[in-house]
Amino acid sequence: MVAIDPKELSAAALGRLLTAAITPRAIGWISTRSTDGIANLAPFSFFTGVSYQPPTVLFCVGQRNSQEHRFKDTLQNVQETGEFAVNFVTETLAEAMNLSAVEAPPQVDEFLRAGVTAAASQQIQAPHVAESPLHFECKLQHCIATGAAHIVIGEVIHARVDAAIYAGDGRIRLDQYQPIGRTSGPGYILQGERFEMQRPPPEIT
Repeated sequence: MVAIDPKELSAAALGRLLTAAITPRAIGWISTRSTDGIANLAPFSFFTGVSYQPPTVLFCVGQRNSQEHRFKDTLQNVQETGEFAVNFVTETLAEAMNLSAVEAPPQVDEFLRAGVTAAASQQIQAPHVAESPLHFECKLQHCIATGAAHIVIGEVIHARVDAAIYAGDGRIRLDQYQPIGRTSGPGYILQGERFEMQRPPPEIT
């Protein structure tokens, strides 16, 4: 085993270590709208679920190298409006998602850049990606600064699922869904072979 002291690694090296170790990661394709009405769309792979009751998700926004635009517009929009949508990325949307990852000025509409449709949401002002088969509409619960990043936590107040992938009772047909995941560097992963294991029975009451 190689012993690593995080204090002895550069930020870039630490980033490589974390993203290579924590893989594959789901991609939260986050859409927001600024107070000026400009739609924004950006992918975040430090993204996960938090709780079922209430249904809660989080994503993390890191710092940019730019001194003028220190954080992505997503963070400012969420802080100012208190809402965001999570769009989920399938194999057919991979290229569009990648195009929306561009480091662009606030006035750029990444929906247009990525060539996807900004559709009206049901319970929030932020649009969602019409081409995504699954999206959550979220209200901000907490925004927590930690080191060089912010943790954005939101409650899912509305969800929409394409009928082709929905099996009812909250179940998703993964063979139809075909989500992609993030690995490290420029790497992504397609859904591959799956296997199941039954969880051991509880030993406490």
